[in-house]
Amino acid sequence: MIRAAALPAAWMACLALGGCAGLSREPSAATPAGDGQAASEPAASASAPVLTLRVEAPDTVRELLEQQLDLARLPALANGRQLAPREIDRLVAAAPEQVRSLVETEGFFTPQVAVQQLPGEPPVVEVRVEPGPRARVRKVEIRIQGALAEALSRGEAEAVAGDAALRGDWPLERGEPFRNAEWTAAKRAALARLRALGYARADWVSTLARVDAGEHRVDLELVADSGPLFRTGELRIHGLKLHDEQTVRNIADFRPGTPATEKLLLDVQERLQRSGLFTTASVQLDARAEDPEHAAVTIRLAERERQEATFGIGISADVGPRGTVEHVHRRVFGQALTARNAFELGRVRRSWTGELSTHTLPGLYRNLVGGAAERIESSTDVVSSLRLRLGRAQETPRIDRLVYVEAERSLRRLDDGTETNADALSLHYQGIWRHVDNVLLPTDGWVFSGQVGGGRARSDPGGTGPFVRAYGRLAAYRPLGGWYGSLRLEAGEVYARDDVTPPDSLLFRAGGDGSVRGYEYRSLAPTQDGIVYGGKVLATASAEIARPILERMPQLWGAVFVDAGRAAERWQDYSPAVGYGVGLRYRSPIGPLSIDVARGQETGSVRLHLSVGVTF
Repeated sequence: MIRAAALPAAWMACLALGGCAGLSREPSAATPAGDGQAASEPAASASAPVLTLRVEAPDTVRELLEQQLDLARLPALANGRQLAPREIDRLVAAAPEQVRSLVETEGFFTPQVAVQQLPGEPPVVEVRVEPGPRARVRKVEIRIQGALAEALSRGEAEAVAGDAALRGDWPLERGEPFRNAEWTAAKRAALARLRALGYARADWVSTLARVDAGEHRVDLELVADSGPLFRTGELRIHGLKLHDEQTVRNIADFRPGTPATEKLLLDVQERLQRSGLFTTASVQLDARAEDPEHAAVTIRLAERERQEATFGIGISADVGPRGTVEHVHRRVFGQALTARNAFELGRVRRSWTGELSTHTLPGLYRNLVGGAAERIESSTDVVSSLRLRLGRAQETPRIDRLVYVEAERSLRRLDDGTETNADALSLHYQGIWRHVDNVLLPTDGWVFSGQVGGGRARSDPGGTGPFVRAYGRLAAYRPLGGWYGSLRLEAGEVYARDDVTPPDSLLFRAGGDGSVRGYEYRSLAPTQDGIVYGGKVLATASAEIARPILERMPQLWGAVFVDAGRAAERWQDYSPAVGYGVGLRYRSPIGPLSIDVARGQETGSVRLHLSVGVTF
């Protein structure tokens, strides 16, 4: 195994100066001059400097030598006092071996080192280093002992998957340059992976880096003892005053004897935080349990207030200025029920939405009853709607599901006074599937939102009959070098006879933020006599690339994008409108704040769009 260099010369220097309480690692006062091969000079102290050190070496090792060589630290240790010439000679004599030990930590095992003392007052010491080729990893061999090895011999699926992940995630692969820092980090990461699999006492039996200096190759050999697999035992819950312990157990959603993996504990912690009942939640395994088969899991919670009200004022390009009020009651009638009511008052949109739901039930389900009333004005019509739904939801870290029955009635009034009444009774299933690196600020992964439903609709004027509605939206994110790309695809269709018109909220319109920028909100839809109607088919797409624009503000990004799409009465009438533009993204803790300037190719007009958050 490669070892860090010892520092005997520095200790001898301390003794020559009359003793040191401790050998501190002060950064060198020397600063590099020039590119590649460079010389550095220490800053003068209050009295005459002890010596001048010049290091000529490639950038890959120069900074290391300037900071870690005993000769570089000596001026600070001497504190301006002169050294006897024999002590400087001793440090100069020890420097070549110390240089070799230091550059070995960077993977250079055949360096050419020259150290000489030049005449001058103070003395000048010049260190020249040609490190030679950097060694690369030739072979990696990882062996496992303990309970994990026994599980592998039995072919247990979880053990096989965990072992494959351990080896697949090993960062210092064959052909990679060898550096002691990466070697140490790789061992630490592999051990963390073993412990994350539920082997909380995993440790290395041996780790060895065999160096072939002549071939500039390093063979890595590691042996790990997994220790026992920890399984969940007693669940200890602390911090409850308002809510029921059973609710927490339902959210935890694991049985005694479940392997206590890091993923299990983090998923429980995330569900507790997402439940809306707690301000903080921590989940910890007792890694010192005498019986790993029944290790206690401790949950510590801080509850939210029983009731909270939130007031807001905002503005967006789609709906203009608006005020909002949201009220949450987390213990309705003293029962495990949560009530939410939200009101929005704006120039374009006025709405109320409400929901009464149970706290989490076994299986991560919630039963709910909800309603909504909404009035939306556009340049050609006013749509008022009223909805009532009864449903059952299930929310997991990656998938949210909702099945519900909904009754809806809508009234659409045109500018000429014409009115259309529609109502529907329908059954729906919707889900959101997530696989992203960050839910609020994704840069890699995807999110898919889908919905399918059907029922019976009636409209006046119009007819009565069955309908089916399908809708899907895919958002994908991918790093592209120094850029970040995002792609959005959206499609939907309502299947019904021509004379059957479901309520307007079940039909489609496009345009505005989160749709096709450069066009007015909900304006890209079927039009008759200058009046916009909801369409039975929809397709939109968006492509965007963005990157940070200021090094000192990495959360501020610039973006360019192109959008296309429209809603239509049928696919034969579909012709996408195109919009494109530039924007700014501020990646705040509550989600991105977006400001876009977009031009609608169809109209030639330029519009400003403002939005906060990611739409899934």
